[in-house]
Amino acid sequence: MNLEEFDYYLPQELIAKYPAIPRHSARLMVLNREDRSIRHDIFWNLPDYLEKGDLLVFNNSKVLPARLYGKKPTGGKVEILLTDYIDKHVWYALVGGKNIKKGLKVFIGEDLQVEIIEHIEGGKFKVYLHSQDPIKALDRWGKIPIPPYLEREEQELDRVYYQTVFAKEEGSVAAPTASLHFSEELLKKLESKGINTAFITLHVSYGTFKPVKTQRIEEHRVDPEYVKVPRETVELIRKTKERGNKVVAVGTTVVRALETKPFEPYEGWTELYIYPGYEFKVVDALITNFHLPKSSLLFLVCAFGGKDFIMEAYQIAVRERYRFYSYGDGMLIL
Repeated sequence: MNLEEFDYYLPQELIAKYPAIPRHSARLMVLNREDRSIRHDIFWNLPDYLEKGDLLVFNNSKVLPARLYGKKPTGGKVEILLTDYIDKHVWYALVGGKNIKKGLKVFIGEDLQVEIIEHIEGGKFKVYLHSQDPIKALDRWGKIPIPPYLEREEQELDRVYYQTVFAKEEGSVAAPTASLHFSEELLKKLESKGINTAFITLHVSYGTFKPVKTQRIEEHRVDPEYVKVPRETVELIRKTKERGNKVVAVGTTVVRALETKPFEPYEGWTELYIYPGYEFKVVDALITNFHLPKSSLLFLVCAFGGKDFIMEAYQIAVRERYRFYSYGDGMLIL
């Protein structure tokens, strides 16, 4: 398949620069694959499209303030963007500054220094965070790495809204955005209808913004990301399937986590790349945001919903003035 088949026209003013408040007031496009119908609603009414016994699976990864500004011993300024979680001390990072070499220690704050361990390629390095508690130090000195297409600096509200209400496991540098629409009130509403919830962890890397540079989409590769699918989540999925209910993945990260080792608990790394032609084994329905043209996330959604149907839905979303990308509206594909 050709990359151009996944392009669409998006007016710049439809890129959401700020979140919907309250979270559940974001718009929801409901797509039915069987009859190719499309309905327009809001997230607050999501329970109307699900049944008692259905299972929503969320990504509980927490976005870290991964953008750091520091100084070399000589006083030169250095900007560091942590891009890929390895463990709490060791990361891959994009490092901007002059004469960045192995062994350099960049002073960020009194309880945090970043040491360059290894040059990977271009401006990418393996780094070590020198701190007794690197997560606490990042919270103190770092900035939330909001997506580049927002074209603004981090603001106080991003600390709240570029984070899910159930974020727990620190390690992401980008939010699992489909989950941003779920408020505490909406979760209670879903629970009262008998809709179940489960969690996986997938630490979203900066590779989620990596442009596809191959003309044939089959030749693209996604960056590896850390994933954990707990045994209790697998058990809930099995029971849901046995009852004949739906497993609903909230976001593309959840899809990749569940489909990496179908019906098995798993902790490790995933490089699963899903594009049209992929046969889904676990996921029955998908909640997702509107993604960038010609992106691997759009390929995954097209694989799930059918390329022609999804690309038609995107044209309708533009016409109906839906809000796009991380802080934008979403869709439920049944």
